[in-house]
Amino acid sequence: MQKKGKINVQDLTRLALVTAIYAVLTVVTSELSYNGIQYRLSEVLVLLCFYRKDYAPALILGCFISNLFSPLGVIDWIVGPIATAIAVVPMYYMRNIYLAALLPIVSNGIIVGIELTVVFGASVWFNMLTVALGELVVVGILGVVIFKLIFDKNPAMLRLIGSTRKGKTTV
Repeated sequence: MQKKGKINVQDLTRLALVTAIYAVLTVVTSELSYNGIQYRLSEVLVLLCFYRKDYAPALILGCFISNLFSPLGVIDWIVGPIATAIAVVPMYYMRNIYLAALLPIVSNGIIVGIELTVVFGASVWFNMLTVALGELVVVGILGVVIFKLIFDKNPAMLRLIGSTRKGKTTV
C-alpha cells in the first residue's frame, strides 16, 4: 500500500479479488459453509492478514457478502462480519502463524456458536465446539499447512500477495 492512506490500483485489485474469492467460495460450498457444523473453506484466506494487514477489510466484506446468502438471515449479516473482524484485525501483529490461526478459531467458535444457539436453540457449548472444530480444521490445519508450504518458502509468492511482513516469523 502507498503512504498516507492512498491505495494503488494493484492493491485495490488484490483486495477486490480476495473479497470476491471469499464470497464465491463460501456460496459455492454452501452445504459446508452455513448452518450448525461449518467447514467454511474460504476461511483459509483469513491467514492473508498475517502477511498484510489491509486484507482485513476485504475479508470482512467478503464475509458480509457471503452471509447475504446465509439461511440464518439478517443476524448472520451482522454477527459473521463482527466475528471475522475480531479475528483478522489483530492477526498481522502476531509473530507466529500458529497463534494467528487461533484468532478465528476462538472468535468464530464463541461468537458464531452463540449465534447458532440463538437461532437453532441447541446447546451453546456444542455449537461453540462444532464451529471451533470447523475453524481448527480449515484454518488451523489446512490453512497453516498451505501458507507455510506456499508462502514461507517462496519469496515470489510473498510478493504476489503483497506481504508487508518484515523479517522471519517464529514457528
